[in-house]
Amino acid sequence: MRESIESFIRNFPEPLAVMLLGTLPIFELRGAIPFALGVLDMPVWQAYVWAVLGNLLPVPFILLFLGPVTSWAEGHWPGLHRFLERLFSHTRRRHTGRFNRWRDLALITFVAIPLPITGAWSGALAAFVFGVERRKAFGLITVGVLIAGVIVTLVVVGGSSLFGVA
Repeated sequence: MRESIESFIRNFPEPLAVMLLGTLPIFELRGAIPFALGVLDMPVWQAYVWAVLGNLLPVPFILLFLGPVTSWAEGHWPGLHRFLERLFSHTRRRHTGRFNRWRDLALITFVAIPLPITGAWSGALAAFVFGVERRKAFGLITVGVLIAGVIVTLVVVGGSSLFGVA
């Protein structure tokens, strides 16, 4: 799998390849920065900048279109409407208290922790579910992505130094 992704990505100019990996919900910064540093041997600052830009690229579109697309889909598929209604109400019921208590910091932290199911995509979904205003959500997600980029970069560079990988 790694080889097929690598060969596909190599067809693009290096900055664009890193941005493309950064836009993908599975990879985001966790995949783009290690790829840029380890495979493309890109300078650290360039890897960070291109990966962060790529990771932020889909966020405005998600924030802008998630509501209308969800509403349209729910109107056309009653089963989907029931599923999303249960999912969103369950999520709100379980997490609204904590989210409202920490609101901005909660969204930043959720995006900033570079673990699976966290990141810009999930942060945009959380902002939608909890009703965070779009502009504010984009700013908070941006701060989280910047922090996550620093963390991932430090882990990759530190891990490379620690284990003697050039």
